Amino acid sequence: MGLETSKLLSSDPYTENYRPQFHFTPESNWMNDPNGMVYYEGEYHLFYQYHPYSAVWGPMHWGHAVSTDLIHWEHLPIALYPDENGAIFSGSAVVDWNDSSGFFNGGTGLVAIFTSADGPKQTQSIAYSTDKGRTWIKYEGNPVLSDENYPDFRDPKVFWHEGTKKWVMILAVGNHVRIYLSDDIKTWNFASEFGREAGSHDGVWECPDLFELPIGETGSKKWVMIVSIGNDDAYPEGSRTQYFIGEFDGNTFINDNSDETVLWIDYGRDNYAGVTWSDTPDGKRMFIGWMSNWKYANITPTKEWRSAMTLPRELSLISTTEGVRLIQAPVKEINSLRKEKREWKDQLIGADSKNLLSDFRGKAIEIIAEFELHSAAEFGFLVRTSSEEKTIIGYDATKQEIFIDRQYSGESSFHPSFACRHSASVKPEGNRIQLRLFLDWSSVEVFANNGESVMTDLIFPSSTSEGLALFTTGGDVTLVSLEMYHLNSIWK
Repeated sequence: MGLETSKLLSSDPYTENYRPQFHFTPESNWMNDPNGMVYYEGEYHLFYQYHPYSAVWGPMHWGHAVSTDLIHWEHLPIALYPDENGAIFSGSAVVDWNDSSGFFNGGTGLVAIFTSADGPKQTQSIAYSTDKGRTWIKYEGNPVLSDENYPDFRDPKVFWHEGTKKWVMILAVGNHVRIYLSDDIKTWNFASEFGREAGSHDGVWECPDLFELPIGETGSKKWVMIVSIGNDDAYPEGSRTQYFIGEFDGNTFINDNSDETVLWIDYGRDNYAGVTWSDTPDGKRMFIGWMSNWKYANITPTKEWRSAMTLPRELSLISTTEGVRLIQAPVKEINSLRKEKREWKDQLIGADSKNLLSDFRGKAIEIIAEFELHSAAEFGFLVRTSSEEKTIIGYDATKQEIFIDRQYSGESSFHPSFACRHSASVKPEGNRIQLRLFLDWSSVEVFANNGESVMTDLIFPSSTSEGLALFTTGGDVTLVSLEMYHLNSIWK
């Protein structure tokens, strides 16, 4: 069974236990890394690592879906199948606006750049499409880049660098990234490398990205490099994604921070291998990640399908006292799924307070809250609750940390480290903490203080665990404002 026919997701019921209602999932079987993300002629393309014959990892293909709003997706047939060069691992896609590849007879089209994996051998190959990504022709000269000195040699992210008029490829190579340059996407020359001593090396480097963003309204810009860290069970957090801030001149990336500085995109357990869309309108930088973790990705308790993507997020930069930092916000199009708003203002919440949310139940919900700190040591939300289950999303005022506690969130027996509590630093602003939460049938995403800290976690509660509550410990907190929405399914 595979994606052999095109289906509009909004026409499918998709009501299996744990099936996300507003996150992208495959129709069936296995999915991991997002690939080939590009915007072209009114459509956002999302390719992804896909095994069409099983709900566990296997020989990789590129699955394919398109969207006009990043929220509702149309499944298309498999884009790329394994061939004589190997399985189709992760990669990227670009619009060849000037036909520098020579594939488009002077017009424009899409070029995909991906890793061909033949056993331990990894090389880079390309394919092109003249029909908006519906069919693909593999280049007869594949592979276009190889290096037998590196067994881990994968996940090319390609972009056009206007300053040097060159195509740039950033490639993950074991414990660092390498940068290659090209005039035509077919012939690549080594330019530089980065990262052998920088950042986290708790696992092999994977799925890099490199792009420029403005710093707020300052008029200045910085380059952002994203690198994911693939781990085994030796590392408590498992799979995570880090980023670097610096300068890039078309040839070399220079890190603004010390080698010891580690900056994480997400402090939850389930946001990995994320990269950004190319050629997006208005120069916006949209990101999406694979919502799982290699610790347990093959054994999560879903059967017909396995894995989802995070919500698409718009990335931006801000200046802080610690330096330039990345912030994330769910794309504004998610607001189109909101149903009727419920809201509360200026409520003092203590341990003995009546539960304001006693009549608000559900499994697909958005919550926007602002709290003013008083004497409470911890406060926040209990979600997906029942007499036996709860997921706790809160703020520790003493440690100045947001946290997710999924020790009692539901099914967790499939892996010993799934049931856990973990946290991220968030300092109050004007003695206030702002939280925006997205709760789906098997996940929670937390954006604190306008996306300065983000946490993404899978949860697997019973379908009947639908309660919600506010909580405090050790004192009171003022709920300055609270908005709550049930969210429509994209699988209507």
